[in-house]
Amino acid sequence: MGGKKCSMGHRRKARECALQLLYELEFHENEVDEVLADYWQNHRLAEEVKEYAEWLVRGVVSRLPAIDAAIQSVSENWRLSRMAMVDRNIIRLAVFEFEAEKHLAPAIVINEAVEIAKKYSGEEGAHFVNGILDAIRKKREEEARTRDNILENATKNLNKEDNNKE
Repeated sequence: MGGKKCSMGHRRKARECALQLLYELEFHENEVDEVLADYWQNHRLAEEVKEYAEWLVRGVVSRLPAIDAAIQSVSENWRLSRMAMVDRNIIRLAVFEFEAEKHLAPAIVINEAVEIAKKYSGEEGAHFVNGILDAIRKKREEEARTRDNILENATKNLNKEDNNKE
């Protein structure tokens, strides 16, 4: 589904709801459906906010080991368990969006995460979130360049082999 059906204003609200839901799931890990049901019973919001928030939460939960590994790979001085829960979950949401929302520029995802961090974690949290997400963005770009170079070299080698056969 992704965010294609959700307006920008609704997306921000959905991200904030997803953050609150992920925070709650820190205490009730295997109770996703129950946590979602309880949350929506107490929060009446537009259907597109609900759908996008649930998509984000389920996406983060389903990819949590890979998301956490990506975060840990750039946060040498901070174990995930030592990060503030709010910051950790904002970062998780953004990492999921990096992967799942290909049409959103990483800068937009980072900016949204930083704005949410300012609101829920303060200025220091916002700086921390920005630093981790920027490091992940740079690492992903470097990995993509490396992949592209490998593919380019492999294609050149195949073309040389084809030319040599002729």
